[in-house]
Amino acid sequence: MENYIINLILKQKIISEKKLDVIKRQASCKYKSPIPTNIKLLTSYHKLISSNKLKPSIVLENILKTRKIRTLSGIAAITVITKPYPCPGECLYCPQEKDMPKSYLANEPACMRAVLTKFDPYKQTKARLDSLTMTGHKTDKIELIVLGGTWSYYDKKYQEWFIKRCFQACNTKSKIQGPKSKQTLKQAQKINEKAKHRIIGLTLETRPDYINEKEIKRMRWLGATRVELGVQSIYDNILKYNNRGHNVQKIINATKLLKNAGIKITYHIMLGLPGSNFRKDIKMFKELFSNSNFQPDQLKIYPCVVLKTAPLYKLWKNKKYKPYTDAELLKLLTAIKKIIPSYVRIVRIIRDIPSQSIIAGNKMSNLRQILKQQNVKCNCIRCREIKNQKSKIKSQKLLRHDYNASDGNEIFLSFEDTKNNKLLAFLRLRITNEWTLPILKNYAIVRELHVYGQIASLNQKLKTKNQKLIQHTGIGKQLMMETEKIVKNEFKKTCSEQCRGIAVIAGIGVREYYRKLGYKLKDEYMIKKL
Repeated sequence: MENYIINLILKQKIISEKKLDVIKRQASCKYKSPIPTNIKLLTSYHKLISSNKLKPSIVLENILKTRKIRTLSGIAAITVITKPYPCPGECLYCPQEKDMPKSYLANEPACMRAVLTKFDPYKQTKARLDSLTMTGHKTDKIELIVLGGTWSYYDKKYQEWFIKRCFQACNTKSKIQGPKSKQTLKQAQKINEKAKHRIIGLTLETRPDYINEKEIKRMRWLGATRVELGVQSIYDNILKYNNRGHNVQKIINATKLLKNAGIKITYHIMLGLPGSNFRKDIKMFKELFSNSNFQPDQLKIYPCVVLKTAPLYKLWKNKKYKPYTDAELLKLLTAIKKIIPSYVRIVRIIRDIPSQSIIAGNKMSNLRQILKQQNVKCNCIRCREIKNQKSKIKSQKLLRHDYNASDGNEIFLSFEDTKNNKLLAFLRLRITNEWTLPILKNYAIVRELHVYGQIASLNQKLKTKNQKLIQHTGIGKQLMMETEKIVKNEFKKTCSEQCRGIAVIAGIGVREYYRKLGYKLKDEYMIKKL
């Protein structure tokens, strides 16, 4: 029956879910069998391809793909959790469950998957790859996100082993290596440059007070391209009240050091912390983007909630703390979204904490959908991503936005469909007089290049009959060419040093792309002299 449905889809060129549903029901009646799931159809589809009975079809893959949003940003994000380990922090709001990394709960989706594998990095990565493939998603380009407490506090040998095993899980064409393999991290990374599943970005999570030159150098050696900083607040009195263990100056220092190493930055910001209020939270978000000491590239916004294993629980029980009501939180988020600049991406506005674990505070798991239904305007990157929508060439324009950040100049270049306010691609260029690592001295730094739209397979042709793949239209190359022009013509105006060229903080799996543009690998960066 599955093969029958697949052939009908291809024959009738079905491109809508409604039409697919009709076909599945008709087939179910014909074969007197239950209606097959999309996953079951995809399994049959892959079997037909592997036996050379069918040629790959992008149209069919798109219609059968489940939870399409997972890869509509242009990459497949895979989150893995580190093993339970002590944390240097004693934050009021932070839960501590037995046998879990600090601040994480056993019933969070990513943690549940980690527990099933006993926190094994190889098994976690492989399981997510298999799951995404099974549900019709391309996994050629992967953003690996490592969460679980304070990464910088973990044993250095464990760090290296953990990252190596994640890379090995993605290197499917290489010989499968056991957990005690003598293969080095660098060997695994080298293989990944041309692997089927290429890790094009690696995110690590840590505290601002653990960031220094030595730590950044190590992060780059591991392959990190983005760091998530547990900022929570940018006011000393609130940080102190919540036992955060560091001051605002540590946040400022960490932000500057990371940017001057080309690393992208995600801030974790909490709403409604003890000691804060509605007015202070609004003020904080305005300052995040008016004060050049901050200016994060991404935000994870978490409303503060009361959890039973957190010290905050006692304060709440004694009526010394009260979280936002649903109405207050929605009003606050509405105001915040209007503040966010066009060069910032709001990754999350809620954490994946099941409602049954929340004693008090927000239990709405669909905040983003509610805000969308209320027509709340937001100009952040995520709200403007092209996703699977079409765009006419006539409407596409190259735009530029300059702003000051951490004593340097940030240039945000983007290709946008100005008619429909949709973002197709962007590039972050940093020009500074200070460099965290010696290799970067006198170089302009490309901190990020991202092309949005449906993931295009590495060997996939530019066009299909029904769709134009944004990822393979060459706009990434155009952004790099424009960047080289800017550096050649403007670097001397903004930098007291002589420009040597451009350094790109490229993920392991995207090094081949930059090699084709004339860049060479040197000390973990792709370098091109101009």
